[in-house]
This record gives sequence, C-alpha cells and structure tokens, in this order.
Amino acid sequence: MLNRNVVLKNIAAPGWALMNAFILLVLVLSQAVHAQSGTWQRIDLNNKASLRGSAVYQNSLWVTGSNNTVFVSQDAGKTWHDRSVSAEITTDFRDIALFDHNHAIVMGAGTGPQSVLYQTLDAGKTWQRLLLNAAKSGFFNAIAFWDKNTGLLLGDPVDGYYVIKKTQDGGKTWRRIALDKLPTIADNEAAFAASGNTLITGANGQAWLTTGGFAASVYYSNDWGESWRRQAVPLFRATATAGGYALALNQRQQVFVLGGDYQQRAQQYQNIAVYAQQQWQPVDAGLRGLRTAMACNNSVCIISGRTGSDISFDQGQHWQAFDDASAAKTQAGFYTLASSEHVILAAGEQGKVALYVNE
Repeated sequence: MLNRNVVLKNIAAPGWALMNAFILLVLVLSQAVHAQSGTWQRIDLNNKASLRGSAVYQNSLWVTGSNNTVFVSQDAGKTWHDRSVSAEITTDFRDIALFDHNHAIVMGAGTGPQSVLYQTLDAGKTWQRLLLNAAKSGFFNAIAFWDKNTGLLLGDPVDGYYVIKKTQDGGKTWRRIALDKLPTIADNEAAFAASGNTLITGANGQAWLTTGGFAASVYYSNDWGESWRRQAVPLFRATATAGGYALALNQRQQVFVLGGDYQQRAQQYQNIAVYAQQQWQPVDAGLRGLRTAMACNNSVCIISGRTGSDISFDQGQHWQAFDDASAAKTQAGFYTLASSEHVILAAGEQGKVALYVNE
C-alpha cells in the first residue's frame, strides 16, 4: 500500500521527484478503481433453461430453473454437471436451500402439483420428493432455512392468508403456521416467486418475507416463524405486478427489500429500500428498473434483474451500474444471485450464469 507521508514528501521535492510521485499516485488510484470495478466472469450452460434459483456453499455452486433443471459445479464454476430432476410433472425450480456440498432441497413453483419439494443427499445424482402441494389453487413462492432441520416455506394465499409452513425435521414433515398469528392480506396484495429470495431467514430466529401488488410490504418474525407482523415499504406499487420481489442481508445484518414491476422492467422507479433507524428508508441505486435478487460478501453487494445489475462497495449505501457487457441491453442482468465468502453467483435466462469474484 502506498505510504501517504512518502507521497507528500515527494510532492514537496523539485523536478523529477515531483513527477515520479505524481505518476505513482495516478497508478495507485487507477489500480484502486480497477479493483473496485471488476467484471462478470460469464458462463453459458449447455441448457437454455430460465434459471431462477441459486445457492453457494464454499466451492459448490448450484443453479435451478425451468423444466426441472438443476446444474451443479463442485469446483467453483470450472465444470458443471446436469443434475436435473426426472419426474412425471414438469415444474420450474425457483428456489434452492443448500446445506453442504451434497445436500440440497429444491422448490418447484406452479399451480397445484407443480409446487413441490425434492431433496438430494448425493449432489443431485438421485432425488426424493419431500412435499407435494395439496391445494389445487396453492402456489409455492420460496423456502428458507436456519439450519438443515429448521426452515420455512411461503405459498400464495389459499383462504385469505399466506400459506407459511414450518419444518423442524429437514423437510420430512411440515405444519402450517396458525392463521391467527398472521396479518390478513391487504387488498390487491400478492407474493412473487421471482428468484427464491421472497423469504429469508436471519440470526436468532428472525425471518422476513416480502409481498407486492398495490400493497408492497415486508412481513417480519422474530420467533422462528411462529408469528408475523406487516410493515409497508417504500417501493414502487402503482400496479398489480409491482412491489417487493426479494430480500437480502448485508454483512452488517441490515435488511434490504427490492423490487419494481416485471411488466415495466426497465422503467425508472424506486426499486430498493433498507431497514435503518427503526424504519424502512428508500435507497438510491439509480432507479434502473426491476431488481429481483441481491447478494453480498464482505463490503460488496450486487442487485440484479433481467435488464441490468448494480454494485455497491460499501454494504449497499452507494451504487453504480454493473451490467453484463457481453449481453444484449435488455438482457444485461440476471434473475437470481447467491454468495459465499469470495464469490457472488448469478444466473438468468437462456442458461446464462456468471461469477463475480471478490479477491
């Protein structure tokens, strides 16, 4: 690292010393900017699925999507293996919970039996069905776990309340959270299964879920999902397809909610907010359209939607554009993001996968 005192001393010197100091300072600043900009490391899978689910565990990377698609890399993205689920019903795997290199649960989204959970204990070589949606009008949106045993599932309303189910045995059995522990849904409120981030868990039994429509909200639980309360959030909410699409935590454990409108993906509107000082506050990320996922490692955070991505180097306070330069303008982003200590994994349409490596 450049010593600031040396620079000041050299600047005070005459002639070549002053010029050398100036050149050195420019080089250092240039390297700092380059280190903070980075690029997407693009990967295209041999599969044109729409990828909506992603997960990372150390060097184990997983993406999931349409047509029962699951792809797994066990070497940090160098090679990928097709571990798609063979089943009679074709579904769209829009979420995944990954517990170690071999153990994962994937969630299918869709009406009736298309909403389903499968588990693998051998990195996707074999799969076992854990749960099949029993309600004809039911629709799974997301799953989230605190550990390999305890987790939650979010589904569309069936009888005036969101379906929130809880497991304490790794998904073998599920029970629905009591209706009197949930707020009644607001008029024109809806939940979206855009990226598997509609529901997240945090430390000490905390959990959050987000909804959209004309009543963009975040529901919060601090008792392992047993009871919930709703708060309005400052996101775009002018249409039935607007509102909250995803949640995330930065390294400070601050909660972010993001969204927009999938029928107006590239329009300018408020698309991200943070919970700070006991209230939800809008964040200026450039108003660059729908954002359906967010992931952080260290001080770096990325938000993304199909049309573009944005990056922050200070835990989500300030943002700048970070689009995939190798893609068309309307496809410069991703549907889903996941992170580990050193990498952020992104996936999107037509089998597009990318990595951001934070050295």
